[in-house]
Amino acid sequence: MGRYREPVCRLCRREGVKLLLKGDRCSTDRCGVEKRAYPPGERKRKFRRKTSGYGLQLREKQKAKRIYGLRERKFHRYYEQAAARKGVTGELLLQMLERRFDNVVYRLGFAPSRSMARQLIRHRHFQLNSRTVDIPSYQLKKGDEISLVPRSRDLVAVKQSLDRKSEKGMPPWLSLDKTAMKGLILEIPRREDIPLPVEEKLIIELYSK
Repeated sequence: MGRYREPVCRLCRREGVKLLLKGDRCSTDRCGVEKRAYPPGERKRKFRRKTSGYGLQLREKQKAKRIYGLRERKFHRYYEQAAARKGVTGELLLQMLERRFDNVVYRLGFAPSRSMARQLIRHRHFQLNSRTVDIPSYQLKKGDEISLVPRSRDLVAVKQSLDRKSEKGMPPWLSLDKTAMKGLILEIPRREDIPLPVEEKLIIELYSK
């Protein structure tokens, strides 16, 4: 799968919202959106053209893809899986995205960003139910336990990220034992438990055409 290798701040500026792609830097005055709150490649404008209905749908899809670090083919596959299940398609889509291994590692605070979480998983720093798993897209379920392998518990980046996470709080569907460096999935997340600046209904409308 291809990877985006350009400056990620351009993505936030294009969507006009902080996507938290650089972790804690996005909360400082060095954030690209704070410095230049207009799309890349354009000069600052006082007036903007009105966005069409299709444009609004496209922007919501692009935001979700970029937040979770997915390409179109993979993202569309998640939509097809959600549409094939019983329930609200938009909520099912977000639930599957949230239950990705790399996202759970990020939500627990082991990594400052999803891209860093993906790298740590690829380098085999994490175990799932006492077994090493190096697949960032692995779908987790209720009752799964995530932990650092013993050799990785002294990683400075992980410790610093956990210290900052304790100040920000924990999603209600996750539990973290900071001393043992273990996390547990308590339940499947509900829509109100997913702090995502995305209107999933528009994404479903776009793909349903």
